[in-house]
Amino acid sequence: MTITPSRRGRRWLAGLTAAVLVLGAAACGDDGGDDGALAQAGPNGLDDGSKLTLWTRAPLEKQAKLLVEVYNASHRNKVALTVVPNDDYVAKVGAAAGSGSLPDLFAADIVYVPNWVSQGLFQDLGANIDGLDFKDSVNKGHLAAGTRDGRKHVLPFVLDLSMLFWNKKLFREAGLDPDRAPATLAEYATAAKAVQAIGRDGVYGTATGLNCGGCLAFTWFPSIWAAGGEVLGPDGTTSELAGDTAEKVYRTWADLWRSGAVLPSSAGETGPTWTAAFTEGKVGLMFYPATLLSSTPFDVGVAGIPGPDGGASTFVGGDGIGVSKDSRKSGQAWNFLNWLMSEQAQVEVLAKNKDVVSRSDLADNRYAARDPRLVTVNEVAGKGDTPVALNFQQAFNAPGSPWLALVRGQVLQGGGDIQKQNDQITAVLKQ
Repeated sequence: MTITPSRRGRRWLAGLTAAVLVLGAAACGDDGGDDGALAQAGPNGLDDGSKLTLWTRAPLEKQAKLLVEVYNASHRNKVALTVVPNDDYVAKVGAAAGSGSLPDLFAADIVYVPNWVSQGLFQDLGANIDGLDFKDSVNKGHLAAGTRDGRKHVLPFVLDLSMLFWNKKLFREAGLDPDRAPATLAEYATAAKAVQAIGRDGVYGTATGLNCGGCLAFTWFPSIWAAGGEVLGPDGTTSELAGDTAEKVYRTWADLWRSGAVLPSSAGETGPTWTAAFTEGKVGLMFYPATLLSSTPFDVGVAGIPGPDGGASTFVGGDGIGVSKDSRKSGQAWNFLNWLMSEQAQVEVLAKNKDVVSRSDLADNRYAARDPRLVTVNEVAGKGDTPVALNFQQAFNAPGSPWLALVRGQVLQGGGDIQKQNDQITAVLKQ
């Protein structure tokens, strides 16, 4: 299977949600914090026994706990981790930013990084990042998301990729080759129907989140990119989701839905449980987050997401992390970030846990060598993409977004005027 490279090292610049808007003037202005402390601390930062605070979203709890545990065991500084429910995170960060009480370090979904950087929530890390010997191997998408006016503010915390996963046991039962990934979206559909034909109660060919705009962008955009297509115009203010390639994607999923090969609850799935049925062994194959590889309790195959006629791509998501505007321990916080990018953290913590490394020069590590699936994930990580749009949140992720209306119209409701639906996405992007 060939991998379609990213056409541009693009950033996902999402729109502000209502919760983010409360940041207002309290978060505006310069980067805040002790601007000289980072440089004065030296390239490795300060490890002087300080106590640091770190916030992360609940989806990354496993990785965050592992990283903090190893850091605390090997450093004089100690990091106190707070894990916040995903649905509460934006509001919690907004309230803390407004009251000047952000933690020393906090992670942010890549969808929010550009907005929070523009609001001044992160300190400038540019001189320190540029001083890293391996700076050119750090994931460029995450670095770009945190760059404003040439100043870098975040490093990758944990990368998450959308990948094709398949249940090898169900593939065998369906008479499919358990060691071969579907090479096209058409083959994907054929495999899903074959698993459905097993006829076992509660087992379905595939699943997705048909009422979850973020899930659909994360997993369906790569099929368009794999074919060399685009989802947005160059300036991020026009939608290209009515093109021939996009239509093939919708038609494939509409056919799967009509055939009964899609988990029925997918129609109302808003995101919280969109991967649960696959993890429980009840779904043959689906587009699935790579971060769940280590917690999937059975033998699975992993590949990039295919396009209608071949190729493969992925949506590079996950969280970035930086030093908050309110921290007065920026030198100590940089010590944690510097360690986070080290081989010890990237390989002996993340790769060992079957997670994606954030440095391309460490992709071929000893744990990846033991598991060819990790080699595949790491390879695709460097070839993936993310879209650029100021109003991405409103156009795609928000409940009732025009993107959701388009998908539901095309897949669940028999079609509709796709150009009109696409124009509605463009109208939001232009706001």
